[in-house]
Amino acid sequence: MSIEVQNISKNYGTQKALDTIDFKINKGEIVGFLGPNGAGKSTLMKILTTYIEADNGTAIVNGFNVNTHPKEVQKSIGYLPEHNPLYLDLYVREYLAFNADVYKVDKKRIDEVIQLTGLSPEAHKKIGQLSKGYRQRVGLATALLHDPEVLILDEPTTGLDPNQLTEIRDLIKNIGKDKTVFLSTHIMQEVEAICDRVIIIKSGVIVADNKLQQMFSNENDQVIEIEFDVKIEEEFIKRLPNLKSFHNIHDMQWELIFNADADMRPALFDFAKELDVKILSMQLKNKNLETIFREKTL
Repeated sequence: MSIEVQNISKNYGTQKALDTIDFKINKGEIVGFLGPNGAGKSTLMKILTTYIEADNGTAIVNGFNVNTHPKEVQKSIGYLPEHNPLYLDLYVREYLAFNADVYKVDKKRIDEVIQLTGLSPEAHKKIGQLSKGYRQRVGLATALLHDPEVLILDEPTTGLDPNQLTEIRDLIKNIGKDKTVFLSTHIMQEVEAICDRVIIIKSGVIVADNKLQQMFSNENDQVIEIEFDVKIEEEFIKRLPNLKSFHNIHDMQWELIFNADADMRPALFDFAKELDVKILSMQLKNKNLETIFREKTL
């Protein structure tokens, strides 16, 4: 077991950031950790990386308790925090050499991680001269420098352009073949592209934890996006039969999730006729992670 979290709770004053969190992650899993802003994602990651302590519960990383053996935990993880802390006046190689000394790793590893993270074109520059995307690469290179068993990545693709996104996603996926990767992100397509499993947290509580494919296993769920010619009040939407959840996309546009064997589009035409409104567009959509995320967190 690479990561084991048991009944972890954390409060900031009267605010409960984490409320008795439980999960286990095996070696070789790439797990996406999702949640709205303020849900507790970064707090849990800081606990797992020994930056802060939980109020209650136990966290084990690579067999080491984060409270009783923090140094061993730090040696066995690579961490890229949400706000990537870098020394902007140092050159890329200089910064990586400094961290290589901290971790006591061979200097030849610097060239390996530069190549691995695509830093070669910018490796001669000061970090302060780099774009945000390349600064993220420096942070990722630092996290990989000591070849850790577990990677904990908080918003690892922030600031990357579409080409860089693809490269870093491929890199994370390849790393995950023989390491454990635990990453948070707001980009649902990123999770669908690289993760095996998804954990969703809301207000400090886990509301979903499953293999990615099993998230879509309910064949009776129908996702219908519909737009009316006038704004429909929520109280009327709630009257729809077999309605599982709903989301007001914008004014007159709704995303509706039904749990039913029969096609619900005829029922929506009847609904519109009853209210004497027109349907401007209606589309039956495949259920995706973004749909599930809204369903679990709204």
